[in-house]
Amino acid sequence: SKTIQRDGVSYFPKQDITTLLIMGIDEFGKPKDSGSYNNPGAADVVFLAIFNDTDKTYSILSLNRDTMLEMPVLGIGGKRAGTRYAQLGLAHTYGNGLEASCDNVADTVSSFLYGSTVDYYLSMRMDAIAIINDAVGGVEVTIEPTEDFSAIDSSLQPGTIRLNGEQALHYIRARQGVGDQLNLSRMGRHEKYLQGFSEALKQMQENGENAEMEIYEQVADYMISNCSTSTLSKLTSRFSEYELSEVVIPQGEYVKGEEFMEFYVDQDALDEVILRLLYSPKK
Repeated sequence: SKTIQRDGVSYFPKQDITTLLIMGIDEFGKPKDSGSYNNPGAADVVFLAIFNDTDKTYSILSLNRDTMLEMPVLGIGGKRAGTRYAQLGLAHTYGNGLEASCDNVADTVSSFLYGSTVDYYLSMRMDAIAIINDAVGGVEVTIEPTEDFSAIDSSLQPGTIRLNGEQALHYIRARQGVGDQLNLSRMGRHEKYLQGFSEALKQMQENGENAEMEIYEQVADYMISNCSTSTLSKLTSRFSEYELSEVVIPQGEYVKGEEFMEFYVDQDALDEVILRLLYSPKK
C-alpha cells in the first residue's frame, strides 16, 4: 500500500532503517498534563533521525516548524475531531502536552512523509539543551557575521566558539532579533549545531566514555518518549558507532500569512528527499 511510482519506477519503504523523531518544545520546566487536549507548547524543532543499518550511518531530515500542512485536531477524550491546515509546530499544541501531543506530531510527520513509519520519538523541553550541551563538554560552532546576537547574548560574537550551556540555548532558540529572523536561518544554525554535537559525542566515545545513557538520565525529567529505558539503552548501544551522513533541510518558500510567516515546501524537492532517505527502488 506504500508503493510509490515515479517515472515508471516502483519504490518501496526501506527495510534497513530505523527512524527517531526529535521534537524541541518551546517551554521550560518539567512536562505536565494540561488537563485538556490543548496546550501552549509548540514544537519549534522537528527533525527525523534516520539510522541506516546497511552502511552504519544516520541522516537527519530537519523539518521547518513553519511548514504548512494538514494535521489531526484532537477533541474530547483525545479523539480525532478533524484536521487543520496550519504550521507543523502547532501539531504539538493538540493534546495534553505529554504523549498525546507527541503522538499527534508523529502522525502529522508520518502523513507528510507519504506515510513513512516513525518508529520512536523523543520530545525535549528547552531546559534539556544546556544539560545535553555541557554533558559532551560543549559544542563548537562558527557564528557568521550576519548572525548578530548582540540583543540576545553579547558573548556570541562572529567566529568559532565552543558553546557553553547557556550560549547553546541562545544559539539554538533565538530567532527574533537575529539576522533575517526567519526560522529557516535558525534551522541553518541547528544544522551546524548537530554536526558539532555529533563530533563532540564521537570524541567522548573514542575516549571510552559512555555519554548517551548519562545524558538521558540527566534530561529524563524534561523529556517525553515512547521508548522505555531498556529500549533506549539498546538503541544507544546499537547506534553508538553510526556516523552522521548528512543533515537535509527541504527547501521551499516563505509567505507572509495573516498572522504568521508560512513556509510552503517545494514538493519536487521534498519528493526527492523522501525517496532517497526513506524508500528504495525495486530492482
